Amino acid sequence: MGAPFQMKTGPELPGREPDILFLANEHLGRLKETYLDGSAHLVIEITSSESRLRDRGEKFAEYELGGVKEYWLIDPERKEADFYRLDERGRFRLTEPDSEGIYRSVVLPGFWLKVGWLWQEPLPRILDILRELDLV
Repeated sequence: MGAPFQMKTGPELPGREPDILFLANEHLGRLKETYLDGSAHLVIEITSSESRLRDRGEKFAEYELGGVKEYWLIDPERKEADFYRLDERGRFRLTEPDSEGIYRSVVLPGFWLKVGWLWQEPLPRILDILRELDLV
């Protein structure tokens, strides 16, 4: 799901509209017409100078408290990507891409992202990416 679509992570937390969210099939019952009742498994925020503090502050804390399993912060202006995973204590931990610059999702087994693709100019063609991911 993409914005505008609200995610309500908890009764004491305000609803938020992530840029992109992923919810596993087994939890589709929490998906309502205009909002998600509970946390998504993966949330991606594309930050800007206007949203950077909110995405790294308020939303970071709310998504952590709400139990979002993976939180990606993509900052095109700074050409930075940070990947957080919820640990066994319910805290976000920064997870670095591997030595080849690839981040592998734990929420979506088999899905990976070559971080350099985000900043490549020109951007890679979608078909080339799908081939590298072995999806075509």
